[in-house]
Amino acid sequence: MSAAPENQFHSDLYGGRLTIDVDAISRNWRVLREKLGGKSECAAAIKADAYGTGQKEVGRALFAAGCRTFFVAVPTEAIALRQVLPEAVIYALNGLLPGTSGPYLEHNIRPVLGSLAELEDWIALCKSSGRSLDAAVHVDTGIHRLGLSPEEFSQTLGDAGMMGPFVPSLLMSHLACGSTPSHAMNRRQLDLFREVTAPHAHLRRSLANSAGVLMGEDYHFDLVRPGISLYGGQAIDDDPNPMTPVAKVEARIMIVRDVPEGDTIGYGAMHTAKRPLRNAVVAAGYADGMLRRAGSTDERPGGFAMISGHRAPILGRISMDMITLDVTDIPEHLLERGTYVEMLGPNVAAADLAAYAETIDYEYLTSLGRRFERVYGPLT
Repeated sequence: MSAAPENQFHSDLYGGRLTIDVDAISRNWRVLREKLGGKSECAAAIKADAYGTGQKEVGRALFAAGCRTFFVAVPTEAIALRQVLPEAVIYALNGLLPGTSGPYLEHNIRPVLGSLAELEDWIALCKSSGRSLDAAVHVDTGIHRLGLSPEEFSQTLGDAGMMGPFVPSLLMSHLACGSTPSHAMNRRQLDLFREVTAPHAHLRRSLANSAGVLMGEDYHFDLVRPGISLYGGQAIDDDPNPMTPVAKVEARIMIVRDVPEGDTIGYGAMHTAKRPLRNAVVAAGYADGMLRRAGSTDERPGGFAMISGHRAPILGRISMDMITLDVTDIPEHLLERGTYVEMLGPNVAAADLAAYAETIDYEYLTSLGRRFERVYGPLT
């Protein structure tokens, strides 16, 4: 296990440690690819710095595993990824802002064209160059974010004179309710996507995110774009998560102290000790991605950490730089100053913490460890 190049200081100077297992990410990708039965290509969404795990490191590992197509959000992410993956196909999901076609062409980046104006600009560029330039076209099937309306999509792609030499490299849409497979919206989107793309079925098509991969062959088409599942996250809300954890956040104990019964803990005096307590204060907070909403109050429990197999509930509000844990029932020899405490990882799932914070595991993963030592290797 070795420290990543960006670590500037000795390990003891960090308040916490973020360990990332890129081999586990590659294994998760292979698990998803196997579900396709060789009928579809398995791409990878590595936007937001590969969901907080390191875009360059993850990109290299996935390419070595066999992944050849990658999706990021913005062109700056795409250009950075191109520096380490010169042969990969790279799509930028957020499309084509005015005046940005030059960098797309210079770095061989494919925009996902998500509006009629973007499509018209790209067609004009293709006509001026006299050739088709690779880009995807996004049709909105009901999520009402990016994407041409079905009417715009059908009218434009069906007009050979308007399209000129441009032939899309991919037709795509995005599921709104994939995390709930029984939701009627999924079938409506699937049916609409089939309908509007049927005249262009000779082109490659893509609908499935992580949830779509797990929902079965109907959603796979020619290419799937898993994201959260690659990083061990929960793609489908009520099913067991088949993916392997890939990240572990550990924070160091700064102090262990006694709290008398009836005293309050943390900002706002939100949590009152119902008995004499011992608490441990660890060097992590919302500035490190430990979301404030996962704190506890007298009315509701908060999240938890794990210390050598023992559960340590969060007490009171999560501060910017520290969290207080209830260690009353944990053996004292496990609570030495400087000891690492698992805040998220194999024993503290991001989805579980997210439930306490009234959010989703995506938010945890993409926010993690800006001040932690970053280490690449196994989570053991």
